[in-house]
Order: sequence, then structure tokens, then C-alpha cells
Amino acid sequence: MKIVILDGYSVNPGDLSWDTLKDLGELKVYDRTAADEVTERAADADALFTNKVIIDERVMASLPKLKYIGVLATGYNVVDVKAASNRGITVTNVPAYSTDSVVQMTLAHILNLTNQVAYYAEQNRNGRWSRAEDFCYWDEPVNELAGRTLGVVGLGNIGSKVAKVAAALGMDVFAYTSRNSASLPPGIQKATFTGLLGISDILTLHCPLTEKTYNMINRETISYMKRGALLINTGRGPLVDENAVAEALESGQLGGYGADVMVEEPPRADNPLFTAPNAYITPHIAWASTSARKRLVSIAVANLKAFADGSPVNVINPMQ
Repeated sequence: MKIVILDGYSVNPGDLSWDTLKDLGELKVYDRTAADEVTERAADADALFTNKVIIDERVMASLPKLKYIGVLATGYNVVDVKAASNRGITVTNVPAYSTDSVVQMTLAHILNLTNQVAYYAEQNRNGRWSRAEDFCYWDEPVNELAGRTLGVVGLGNIGSKVAKVAAALGMDVFAYTSRNSASLPPGIQKATFTGLLGISDILTLHCPLTEKTYNMINRETISYMKRGALLINTGRGPLVDENAVAEALESGQLGGYGADVMVEEPPRADNPLFTAPNAYITPHIAWASTSARKRLVSIAVANLKAFADGSPVNVINPMQ
């Protein structure tokens, strides 16, 4: 079996091993692949792995030997699943490998904004504490989470765990979710979306990107939020209208924005969020802890082995 990885660098920049994939066949790994390079590089592939490289119907039509596409991620919008099914190509993904890491990043953004970690660290690099007249100083508020209200949009694996951690910190947790109230974890109350906006001191987004959720945070919905509320996005960039968020930060309607995702990745240097007050953006790394990436590679290998053995798992497009 000939196996090609089109964009392996983000998953494994060199600190992990692909050797377990080599045990399954002849392996070729590319760090990055441009759209016009896919056909040439994957010409003889039986199995193809992609993280962000688009595999659409045109690409599949140019790869007659292709039998398997493994998405090196949980989201699989980079593959035309319908076209794959029509061609008898099995597509798999890697679910739930990064839950703990994304939860941790979500809490890191929340704690940074409430405890002003980055702000004070930068001040002290510039000698602020050394010049203080007292043993401590503060000119930006440090806020407790206990007793505050966290609004969670989406109660999948990540949203549920964020809610659980927040409750353990003493927060009142409400969620906008399709789950019925009886099935919610203890201590989590259900709310309408508009209701959630109005009661949340901190709003965190953990829902999939769909036509209904695209730009769900916009000028109108931000106006329903408490003045000074914090917004966290470790879900998908296009869940928010970034211009509207930047404007709300400038006006003080939003007290802070912590995000690990953006609409365009990599983003334009002139994106207004980079100059907006209290905006803290990390470069889509919530999923990228060493532990999570090791799990991703392990599950991806297991997916291909199961396919080769005739009992595929984590299949996005079950064949009839």
C-alpha cells in the first residue's frame, strides 16, 4: 500500500515519529503541499492523509488508485465527502483527540483575561514593579471567577468539559444546546441563545461551524451582551464577525476577547483584532499539545490499519 501525507508538518514538525505508518506500507511525507501539487504527489497513492489540504471531486478524479482518505483532524470540511462516497473512497477522521488540550486553552484565555497575566508580565518586563512604591501594585482589575456566570455555546465533548471545570471553580454555568434539560450534566442550566447573551459574564464558543452558526456573534448579538463581558473563541474563527468584535472592544461593550482561531488563517497583518484593546489571539494551537498530537497520530494509524484489515473505524462516509 502506498501512503502519502500531504501536509504533515503542523501535526509532526519533527518531534514525533511516522514509523508506525511505515509498518503499513510505503510512506511519503510532505511538510506542505500546494493545491497544484496534490495530483503529482498523490498520483500512485492508495491512502492519502490531509490536515488542511483540500481534497475535492476534481482532485479525486485525478487519483484513480485512491481508496482511502484520512483526515488528520476532527473537522473534515476539507474533503468532499459526497464525492468520496460516489467513488467508493473511505474517509475517516480523528475524533476527540484534543478535548483536554482545547479545554485547557479555553481556561488559559479566561484566566489571562480575568487575572491580567499577560498585561502584568509585560509591565514588569518594562520595569514597572521595580519602580513601585509598595510591595505590589495593580492598575487593571483582577477578578474572581467564583460567582460569575459562564455561558457555553455548544455542549459537545469540549463544551461539556469546560462547563464542568467552570462549575468546579464556583461559576454559575448556563448553556445554549440542543440537548434537553434532563440530559444536562449536574449544575448546568439551559438557556436560549439570546438569554445566554444577556446573563453571561463570560461567553465561550464550542459549537460547530454551520450556516446557522456562521457569524453568530455580530454587532446585533454583541449588543445583547452585558457591557464589559468577555468573549472566548476556541471553536471556529467564522463563528464571529471579527470587525464587530474589534469595534466592541474599542467601545468597551466587550471587556476582552480571547481566541485561538480566526476567520482567515494565517490572518492578514492588518486584522483589526491585532490592535484592539484586550484582544489576545493565539495561533490555532489549542489542539497542538504534544500529548494531543501523539493521540492524533496513534488514532490516524489505527484508522488506516482497521481499513486495511477490512473493518474501518471512525468512518465519515459509511459505504452502502
